[in-house]
Amino acid sequence: MSLDVSPQLLAEAENGKVREEDFVDTVRTSLPYAYDLVARLTGELRSGTAEFADNQTPPPSEKERGQLLRALSSDAIRGSLERHFGVALAFQNCHRVAVFQPEARTGETYARFTSLRAQILNQSPEFRDC
Repeated sequence: MSLDVSPQLLAEAENGKVREEDFVDTVRTSLPYAYDLVARLTGELRSGTAEFADNQTPPPSEKERGQLLRALSSDAIRGSLERHFGVALAFQNCHRVAVFQPEARTGETYARFTSLRAQILNQSPEFRDC
């Protein structure tokens, strides 16, 4: 299961309206590694001058890797994180997450990071089963 949904959030969903703040809080508490990684990268992006900030360090365990994969493979979770932090996320392998300014989606650096070539160059045998 990806998220630990509270009875309150479940009731909101059953009534048809979910507050995004409540959903993001559920993501924060259910997938703390993924949430904290995006928060850290967002801080690095905002405090620096680079066009993006990325993580190249593998998660400490499969538990954290699973959190990251669940967060980035869900359109709802990924979109909520992007809106909450005001960034565009890009993902290349089991742990290489990057944050860009939202307007960068139309730029050359974002296109290069998310290209087929970049994906191929970021492969290695240890990522086969992640």
